[in-house]
Amino acid sequence: MTPKSVSRYKKYEKKDLSIMKANEKNFIALIRQQNDEGILYVIDTYGGYLHAIVRQRLSALPDKIDECMNDIFLGIWKNIDSYDENKGSFQNWIAGIARLEAIDYLRKASREYQTVSLDQDFEQSHDSVSCIDAQMHALIEKELSEETTALLSCLSAKDRELFYRIYGNEESPEQVSAELGMTTDNLYVRLFRGKKKMRAYAAKRKG
Repeated sequence: MTPKSVSRYKKYEKKDLSIMKANEKNFIALIRQQNDEGILYVIDTYGGYLHAIVRQRLSALPDKIDECMNDIFLGIWKNIDSYDENKGSFQNWIAGIARLEAIDYLRKASREYQTVSLDQDFEQSHDSVSCIDAQMHALIEKELSEETTALLSCLSAKDRELFYRIYGNEESPEQVSAELGMTTDNLYVRLFRGKKKMRAYAAKRKG
């Protein structure tokens, strides 16, 4: 998301500027029109709610909370067209985005700690820093496992296997599809549908 330049506002110069102010009835439309007022309304109105969701899930990564929040608002801004008012409330929809974004941060942190651990083993395997990193990694893995398991519970056993192998074990789609007797295209379709189910399930859960 980038602020609109002054020149892009020129067409409003002779109009009532109040039409640009966001409220509970027009903020979604404003975001869809790429009007900054819409996302600013979301930040002011739902920022505390989303922060609570992220803070709970990133308790092991407090320095990443603000960065994660920025990515959440960017995700709302970019994906607003996927929100369907007929399928649920806006608050539940953005809660799902927040949970999935937090999971991504936990996953990235887990990989980073694994890499750091390998680099440090040779020089400071008994150092207190390594001990702290190991404890942090264990906490991250625990939070990631609990959250991921909860979200994957809405999928079929076969789809859960796909997600674990592709995103957990980082196996190649070609290899997995060949071993499971399906085309790569079919695998991607199942992953896509699985993600939609997980988003819907995440949106229904309480923050």
